[in-house]
Amino acid sequence: MQESPTDTVVDQETYVVPDFTVKELLGSVPPHCLKRSAFRSSLYIVMDLVVIYACYKTATFADSFINPNAISLPHPLLYPVARFSVWAVYSFFVGLFATGLWVIAHECGHQAFSESKTINNTVGWILHSALGVPYHSWRITHAKHHASTGHMTQDQVWVPHTRSKAGLKPLDPSREDRLGARVSEEIKKEMWDALGDSPIGATIGAATYLLAGWPAYILVNASGQIRYPKNTNHFNPSAVMFSPHHFGQIILSDIGILVWLAGVGAWIYSKGFVEVLRLYLVPYLWVNHWLVLITFLQHTDPLLPHYRAPEFTFPRGALATLDRSLLGDLGSFMGWIGAVATHGISETHILHHVSSKIPHYHAWEASAALKKKLHAAGHRTEGNPGGWAEVYRVYKECKFVEDEGDVVFFKNAHGLAQARPVFNSDSPSDSGIEIEK
Repeated sequence: MQESPTDTVVDQETYVVPDFTVKELLGSVPPHCLKRSAFRSSLYIVMDLVVIYACYKTATFADSFINPNAISLPHPLLYPVARFSVWAVYSFFVGLFATGLWVIAHECGHQAFSESKTINNTVGWILHSALGVPYHSWRITHAKHHASTGHMTQDQVWVPHTRSKAGLKPLDPSREDRLGARVSEEIKKEMWDALGDSPIGATIGAATYLLAGWPAYILVNASGQIRYPKNTNHFNPSAVMFSPHHFGQIILSDIGILVWLAGVGAWIYSKGFVEVLRLYLVPYLWVNHWLVLITFLQHTDPLLPHYRAPEFTFPRGALATLDRSLLGDLGSFMGWIGAVATHGISETHILHHVSSKIPHYHAWEASAALKKKLHAAGHRTEGNPGGWAEVYRVYKECKFVEDEGDVVFFKNAHGLAQARPVFNSDSPSDSGIEIEK
């Protein structure tokens, strides 16, 4: 492009596109970390259920004391406020530990819960159905996500919008750099007019992801693979994501959801909507919230690449994610709570993509060993702590990727990218310029 003193220029980070083989990555993991135990895995289900029950008993006990006969508050309106606060805290922690149950069911789908496929699928179907998830349907598409993480046309979820899909004008090389290092003032303004968010707009957009992202993906393929037909969903055995031999498994998943809906409906009929809302439905919304927050931040960041077919490999896709400390932005104690409650799914996610059959209780050791190898090669593994502020930042910085290029990074609403790819080469260039794609 023709440079001008008024252009906006960013100092980009360079991302060295990794050249590891699967054997090299797996070779860094201690062999015993691959061992799976149904008994040990089950203990974590018991732990999550005990914590959830303890939250229920504690909230019920506290609620019983919030009345004028037990405590004196300065104003009558403070009693319902205090009662609401008790159940709000209950919902937060129950939702967090129920997300842990979701993670264990997810491990069942990866056959990481037990050495037995039957045990894995039975436990996974029960747990996921109880949380409103079609077990086999999601297991199948999630496996495709792992096989093609970061692939622009094969990945299943969190697929970036391209320039054309975002409704932007074609790239103008005379006024903007394809890699997003420099843009003219005219392009910057055009981009902002098309994509820019006010703080309120960005907050609403990010909140929409967190509140509706999971059911929207399951029901209508929101944020999923854009080449799929409109309204592709996880309940149709004939959907494009599934093969004919999956038919019975999709039906079984649908039956699980029908049983779940019937159970919730019977509970409402028996005890009333208010009780079910307080004890189950609000924590259920928290589970959906954590699921979207965790997965969005694992796979979306201005420093993470996405690949088109010529440059995609499984190791590159597996490494196109970040580990984050869930709730770590609230301090080390809350970071510890987030990791324990959700079994480290956010903190050991790169390892999970390298070898998804490693159970979470071995993932910490395996992840530490893998990171030694990655750090020695200069590969970044840690993202900012996971929380609402980070979702807001990432939402604003990750608007689209270019239609061209085999390795692409997100650009923001000004058309600027924070990172650019460089490639390792055994043959140094005599030009002194790194070869980029």
